Amino acid sequence: MADVNENRDPSKNIGVLKAMLQFLRPYKAQVVGASIALVFTATITLSIGQGIRLLVDEGFASGTPAMLNHALLVFMGLVFLLAVGTFTRFYLVSWIGERVSADIRKAVFDHVITLHPGFFETNLSGEIQSRITTDTTLLQTVIGSSVSIALRNALMFVGGIVWLIITNPKLTGMVLLSVPLIVVPILVFGRRVRALSRSSQDSIASVGSFVGEAIKNIKVLQAFNYQERDKALFGRHVEEAFQIAIRRINQRAWLSTAVILLVLGAIAAMLWVGGHDVLAGRISAGELAAFVFYALMVAASVGAISEVYGDLQRAAGATERLLELLAARSLIVPPEQPLPLPAMVQGELQMKAVCFAYPSRPDYLAINNLTLDVPAGSSMALVGSSGAGKSTLVDLLLRFYDVQGGSITFDGVELRDLSPETLRAQIALVPQQPVLFTGTVADNIRYGNPDASEAQMIEAAKAAYAHEFIERLPEGYESFVGEGGVRLSGGQRQRIAIARAILKDPKLLLLDEATSALDAESEFQVQQALQRLMKDRTTIVIAHRLATVVKVDKIAVLDHGQLAALGSHGELIKNSPLYARWASLQFDHADDTPTSEESQ
Repeated sequence: MADVNENRDPSKNIGVLKAMLQFLRPYKAQVVGASIALVFTATITLSIGQGIRLLVDEGFASGTPAMLNHALLVFMGLVFLLAVGTFTRFYLVSWIGERVSADIRKAVFDHVITLHPGFFETNLSGEIQSRITTDTTLLQTVIGSSVSIALRNALMFVGGIVWLIITNPKLTGMVLLSVPLIVVPILVFGRRVRALSRSSQDSIASVGSFVGEAIKNIKVLQAFNYQERDKALFGRHVEEAFQIAIRRINQRAWLSTAVILLVLGAIAAMLWVGGHDVLAGRISAGELAAFVFYALMVAASVGAISEVYGDLQRAAGATERLLELLAARSLIVPPEQPLPLPAMVQGELQMKAVCFAYPSRPDYLAINNLTLDVPAGSSMALVGSSGAGKSTLVDLLLRFYDVQGGSITFDGVELRDLSPETLRAQIALVPQQPVLFTGTVADNIRYGNPDASEAQMIEAAKAAYAHEFIERLPEGYESFVGEGGVRLSGGQRQRIAIARAILKDPKLLLLDEATSALDAESEFQVQQALQRLMKDRTTIVIAHRLATVVKVDKIAVLDHGQLAALGSHGELIKNSPLYARWASLQFDHADDTPTSEESQ
């Protein structure tokens, strides 16, 4: 991802995880409860060492059943308290992890869908999806488990060291000598793990993006017999991810191995010295047992922290990736003090010397010094070859992009002075390739007006000549359309898109060859519906087939982003050689070409 998938300095530490604190603040009570349970369980666990000393010295060594029973009761009491504390800690920490993960997902999604369309020219949707799903799942694991484990083992380490000193200072010195030898490999290998974790997550996101694209376009993929090539390409993506993961695993394996060797080696040396002290009577067997317990606890804590540190490194990489998305800023934002539209919106459009270039192609003007006036309630068709700027102009009218030169006004108000939501509330779009969302037919029609009644929705479907085929579906308006409307034909999807636009009841209607996916009979019916829909509404029609726009008020001929000619169909046949050539190519016979009178 060009904008947000930059190389990061691998020397950064896990301090980036502090950014997640903002998501923890609303749940202070749960965090406090989990912290109390955490300290409680750590304290009880440390107390078990004294229970072991009591059991050995006063239970086994005393030789009396009463002392043994007493020692065992104390020990079991500690175990029971530990179980209660562990349950409480686990539940609260897991709850926090799930809750924060859900909040992060919502925050990232809510932010991403407000970004300008240009952002998605350079950022893959599959990778964005991976960040919202995979990375937040990783954070959930870390917040709901790894952080708790790290804090608990940090307390155990400190408490264990304290009890070691109390139990036997000499043996404690031996244990402490090994600590720097353990910390160094954690720092060295941990830094490498973090860098590789970021690369691993990026490579997994690429795999997910590839899969999503292939499945979404499965018909095209199979139609071109591209399966074998895609298998090979996907195999390479998977192998790259595998190799990066293996490098990360290798570093973590070396880290764990180094810690185990150093820790257990230190404990072995300590047992040798302590065993001789017991034989010499300098310490009791219970004290040595307690010391071994605390030493093992300290060692286990260090080992667990080293393991968790790798998870925290991965979480730091995930956090960076999510923060990059949250930090992305939309280039299309409402002004600080947006102007209102007139009380009675008419839908008048004026474009004056408009110039625009896409962010991904800044040196090429997609719209070049274009001036057009579209009176309220009138219709204008935009015609031209591919790349002429027709769809770009529609994007500008919707304010998906801002012009770099000139101005566009809607009812006399400059688009940049309007809130995008205010502007788009007055516009309905019917694209050439209709977009349906996973859900029911009713859900997709109501996309135009979520608050519409069932009667209004059905009326809109009837006006789009969609009611009859919808009624024939297994569950009528509650029929599931599938991903992208895959269960419906192209013509059915188009009519639902038209019904959606009718239900919105806009002042400005944008039609991108809205009948291109229909058969002849359906096209005739929908054209009649569109004629009624267009009445008293400002309408911009992108036309590829001239026969569909001969009745509009004006036709603008675009060529390389510039206005080449303007007029009615009859006028352009006479006065525009470019338009006349297109007309001669599209109409089979001269007699089929509508005359000037017919086009009025």
